[in-house]
Amino acid sequence: MIAAVSIFGLWLAVLLQGTAAASTENPVVVDLSKDFVAITAGFTGTEVLLFGTTAGKGQVVVIVEGPAVNATIRHKERVAGIWVNGDEVAFENVPAFYQVLATDSLDEWLPLPLRETNQIGVEYLQIRPLGDVDPATAAEYRNALIRNKQLAGHYGKVEGRMTIVGGRLFRSTVFFPADVPVGVYNIRTYLIDNKRVVSSQVMPLTINKTGLEADLYRVAHKHSALYGIAAIVIAILAGLGGNMLFRRNR
Repeated sequence: MIAAVSIFGLWLAVLLQGTAAASTENPVVVDLSKDFVAITAGFTGTEVLLFGTTAGKGQVVVIVEGPAVNATIRHKERVAGIWVNGDEVAFENVPAFYQVLATDSLDEWLPLPLRETNQIGVEYLQIRPLGDVDPATAAEYRNALIRNKQLAGHYGKVEGRMTIVGGRLFRSTVFFPADVPVGVYNIRTYLIDNKRVVSSQVMPLTINKTGLEADLYRVAHKHSALYGIAAIVIAILAGLGGNMLFRRNR
């Protein structure tokens, strides 16, 4: 009940903000139920509520995009009955997470040039290979990269739908899985009318590890050699300890 009242208060504040901005041509105002997601040892994924209002007509499109990273896709080959890594292609500026939300099906109304310019939809992401790669190979590995991201739940297969209330209020939820990449996410919101963007807003969402998870993460990345040695030592000690217990119980 308290959570519902809290969300209602936030939504009311957004509505009042949107009404105050009505002097601007077709403004759009959006907010999140939380702007920081903490990943702890027991983290199993979470949902973030996205809600807002418009002061004019048009359709709303929201893009939830994670930090850009480099990614490598490897082709698996079977050699003498064993699967090994074969050819590989590396890509730059790959969104670690990508989800599109819209108030209506994009294929029915959103012009292709607008989708290409604003990278609305996974097929329009400007993911380019590193190095000299022929177009056919780049397209094949790019499609494999997107499929892997979709299977992991980091990319949406289709756009999510936003609920419209009273013709002006909109809301939707975004689910972040347990293995969601950490970093600062951009929430890009577009109000589109008559085949053009009439208003837009960008806001950040931070996802980061906290507590023991954060400490281990920092050590693993800043002191990788030390972390690796410690992991090996712990594994050896655990093995010796288990062996001693097994001998005692025989």
